[in-house]
Amino acid sequence: MSRRIASERPVAAPAGRSVARHGWPRALAVVLGSLVAMVVVAALGLWAAGAADLPGGAFAPVVLATVATAVGGAVELSGDAGDLARTNAGLTVVPLSVTLVGALVVAGGFLRPLRHRAVAGAGELAGWAARIAVLWLLGLVGLALGARHTFAVDMGSGTLSDLTGLLDAAPKVGFTTAVPLTAARGLLWLAGILVLALLVSRGAPLPGRLLRFQVSVRPAAYAMVALVLAYVALALVAALVTMVTRGHVRETLAVILLGLPNLAWLALTLGLGVTWDGRVDGPFGLPVPRVLAEVLRTPDVSTLSLRTIAAHDGRWWWLAGLAAVLLLAAAFLMAARSPARIRPWRHALHLAVALALTLLTLCLAGRVSAHYGLSLLGIGDMGGNLSGELLLRPRLWSAVGLGALWGLLAGFLGASAARPVPRRGEVAARRP
Repeated sequence: MSRRIASERPVAAPAGRSVARHGWPRALAVVLGSLVAMVVVAALGLWAAGAADLPGGAFAPVVLATVATAVGGAVELSGDAGDLARTNAGLTVVPLSVTLVGALVVAGGFLRPLRHRAVAGAGELAGWAARIAVLWLLGLVGLALGARHTFAVDMGSGTLSDLTGLLDAAPKVGFTTAVPLTAARGLLWLAGILVLALLVSRGAPLPGRLLRFQVSVRPAAYAMVALVLAYVALALVAALVTMVTRGHVRETLAVILLGLPNLAWLALTLGLGVTWDGRVDGPFGLPVPRVLAEVLRTPDVSTLSLRTIAAHDGRWWWLAGLAAVLLLAAAFLMAARSPARIRPWRHALHLAVALALTLLTLCLAGRVSAHYGLSLLGIGDMGGNLSGELLLRPRLWSAVGLGALWGLLAGFLGASAARPVPRRGEVAARRP
């Protein structure tokens, strides 16, 4: 009898099998898969934007630089126009379409071998993440070393072109990627993605000491990820409809493959009342609806908010309605994935914190800063289109406060609406 009972006890999986599931070959597949996916998306997007025509074989380095910036890399622009001329340029923008693709591939690959597990040891999770991080670091170094190039700027024809030729001041523009800073930021990006993947996935195991946090953290994290992905999905549908009905196939495809989440999450923040400061000057253009470009193209820094947009076209108030509906849906989803014993006011607090952090992240990722200029003999813009500025920056602390307020309200309403919904794994008490 004792032998029979012992034989029915669950047997722990051998250590070798765990290592096989979390070994170096699988980690290499995760890293290579994510890098290849980002390179393909960036290359197609840049091709659609016309970057394949860049001189001097600059297309491949530009693709690598785009991938590097997508994971937080630092790309530095430089210029040279001889002794009598000066150039300056700067660029800060994250191609969030590339970022999103890489994040989804990394998260999926990280979680796949952890499926169908209730609990995982902290050492096991740390070892699996460390393998990915080591190979990811090598990939980041390779990206940074390949993302550098210098090419001449075509001045066209006219007086300015003649002067630059006469004075041997033909401008050259180049870019390099800072290896240490790119590696550090890329590792932080990876850590954030892996932690978020563990928080969002209901089936991913957690160390025993962290299990008590999954009730308060996981449903809220899942709801926020669902909210931001819903905005991207709606933006994708809108972009495809625009491409079919109005043409501009390559331009729209470039927006989809490079900056669709930038526009989608800008719409989310505007709908929730977040204010941005922005300016467009010179030949810079923004792949945004016409009314947004009108608000931003002013002599001075302008205020971009739902109120200023609606002043140009009152139909844009629908952004507030869309944000309210989708946020309430996210709050309902959060409550439905939580135990029934949690009271509405706790749901409100959880969503307030989660939404405040989400808006902070979206605002930081959505910032844009770009400028360039050429001065000859100390005179800038010699009758040509040689300078420009593109600026878009959020008012961060007001965004965090609005996120907390919206989260409190939506969390309470969503929890109240989800009360009758049966929870998975819970049995309702029978009335006598």
